[in-house]
Amino acid sequence: MDRAQKSELVAELNRTFSEVGVVVVTRNLGLTVAQSTVLRGKMREAGASYKVAKNRLAKIAIEGTPYAGLSDLLTGPTGIASSSDPVAAAKVAVDFAKANDKFEIVGGAMGDVLLDVDGVKALAALPSLDELRAKIVGLVQAPATKVVQVVQAPAGQLARVFGAYAAKDAA
Repeated sequence: MDRAQKSELVAELNRTFSEVGVVVVTRNLGLTVAQSTVLRGKMREAGASYKVAKNRLAKIAIEGTPYAGLSDLLTGPTGIASSSDPVAAAKVAVDFAKANDKFEIVGGAMGDVLLDVDGVKALAALPSLDELRAKIVGLVQAPATKVVQVVQAPAGQLARVFGAYAAKDAA
């Protein structure tokens, strides 16, 4: 990798760190190419990304961003998972770590708030942004449905009473 490629990679990583909502630092302890491909695919499906970069270049890229505190975690064979959804990258990383013993979570950060391993696991346990939106829509729709049911109830009762009188007169 020549100097121009390195500076391009640093600029790309810096842009990533400036735009994302969460960064999870992981340690790869001998992942195969197939396992790494599966992990990247799962990250992509969740709207997250996973990159393996040289620690020295990642430390340079992280300077001047809210994630500067993560530089201490960048030692050894590390990977960086990130997403704009504060839960997506953590959720995929934790799920993949449960299924694969060669992949472990080192820590992470949400903005300038550093997270240890337990913090990342707690973040992964939260519902995603889409799940929260669905719950809010459900909560907003529920009262409207109940209002319609309450408004329709008297009319339905009147219709049943008139129906009963009609049946009584016909008999």
